Amino acid sequence: MELQSTRQASGALASRRVIVTGGARGLGADFVEKLAADGAQVVFGDVLHDEGRRLAERLGANVHFVALDLADAASIDVFVQAAAQRMGGVDALVNNAAITNSGGRLADELSLETWDAVMNVNVRGTWRMCVAALPHLRESACASIVNIASDTAIWGAPRLLAYVASKGAVIAMTRSLAREFGAHGITVNAVAPGLTEVEATAYVPAERHAHYRQGRAISRSQVAGDVTGPVLFLLSDAARFVTGQVLPVNGGFVMN
Repeated sequence: MELQSTRQASGALASRRVIVTGGARGLGADFVEKLAADGAQVVFGDVLHDEGRRLAERLGANVHFVALDLADAASIDVFVQAAAQRMGGVDALVNNAAITNSGGRLADELSLETWDAVMNVNVRGTWRMCVAALPHLRESACASIVNIASDTAIWGAPRLLAYVASKGAVIAMTRSLAREFGAHGITVNAVAPGLTEVEATAYVPAERHAHYRQGRAISRSQVAGDVTGPVLFLLSDAARFVTGQVLPVNGGFVMN
């Protein structure tokens, strides 16, 4: 009976043409897998080429991997054009790819190179992805963008300044882009996850994970699936009148 209910509930994003950045592993891979399971066509990009190809092969004909480096503006343009050509257009963009690089350092310990690298990928890369996708999204009747921010930008996590600042910029961009793109019927929202147990957070000390668990209203570890549901909702028709919003998804560690 439970399986039948799941089947009936699936398909909210059937035939949607979705781009996902940073989709080779972790949160991004979960987005790609659940989107495909819901019937969407997905093209995802990453700098992790071997992992990306393996995931695409495993998920089947409606999922394709294209190499993408958000630090390279030309790579972004090539990626979006390839995705639009393969799917016949683009209905949605999930800006998930990001780097940290600044973890554990105080503000006065950061190098210019680290700061610039984080900003180039997380801020400039997100902006350029939105701009590259815009001509295709304008042609869609159900266009949406979901930017993956971070709750660290809401509560101000220490020893992570470049990343926190970059995710604060993503939140600010989300609001501004929502006003600009709204004229074309495109929704732009952000999801701000808490510390999620995926490959990219394996470096985080155990005490930081414990701090999060203890501070949450729902006191447990956060996994990728906790974030995927809200992202898929914001891409769906159920959220067509939701735009410019930032949704913390962290079990109540931060509350709006």
